Amino acid sequence: MKIKIYLIIGLILLLGVSATIYFSKKNNKKPNELIILGNVDIRQVELGFRVFGRVQNVLFDEGDEVKEGQLMAVLDKIPYEEDVAKAQAQYESIDFDLKNFEAKFQKRTQVAPNAISKEDYDDSFYNLQTMRAKLKEAKAQLDSALTNYEDTQIFCPTEGVILSRIREPGSILIQGEPVYTLSIKSPVWIRAYVSEPNLGKIYFGMPATILTDSNQVYKGHIGFISPVAEFTPKNVETLELRTDLVYRLRVIVDNPDYALKQGMPVTVKLQLNKQNGK
Repeated sequence: MKIKIYLIIGLILLLGVSATIYFSKKNNKKPNELIILGNVDIRQVELGFRVFGRVQNVLFDEGDEVKEGQLMAVLDKIPYEEDVAKAQAQYESIDFDLKNFEAKFQKRTQVAPNAISKEDYDDSFYNLQTMRAKLKEAKAQLDSALTNYEDTQIFCPTEGVILSRIREPGSILIQGEPVYTLSIKSPVWIRAYVSEPNLGKIYFGMPATILTDSNQVYKGHIGFISPVAEFTPKNVETLELRTDLVYRLRVIVDNPDYALKQGMPVTVKLQLNKQNGK
């Protein structure tokens, strides 16, 4: 009998606590605030050489922070130095021959213009143009050799963190084969979804407050609203909401740092006091 009484009393207390929590949440709900859940989305880039060769040095490890313009990796330069020297010599040889030919052509046509026939003049003129074209071709080959030589180095394109170091010194690489995977610092955005009834309450450029589970706060703004509706992804909300139509948002973080990690769950708060940017 006492057990039944205790069970009834416990049930009453449980109902009372539940009711208190329910009405507390209901009263604390902000009608002018839209709260959506999302995940951090960070761009990643694979860095490699535009030319083939043997890796001579890899200067950073996984987890290292890198700045824009820093040297990150180097190929063996000797084959490309030889190509530059060969192209430079070819260019200088043709340039020397062209200058001699131009001097002789001007002397023959200006000093004694009637001393050569029309046919000899035309041949000399066309040969001169051919040599000028060869010099341009040699200059292009030299420029290409210099470009290849410069491409034996990888420089960091933007500030970020090394996610993976894929190759080591001594590796033989083909063009474009990745050496690093870089997670860039900015831009960083939040991938989130808004339901169709709330779509009219938000606008492009709308300010947002982003909160992480560790209570870190960031400022941001809506940078993209998808014009196409889609079914709620499986990793968003509950099973019941998977059949609802939603619109994908991209909330850009204005002050990102390395505390924001790829895929991290966050909460986005949008103030609805000023709708549609008014």
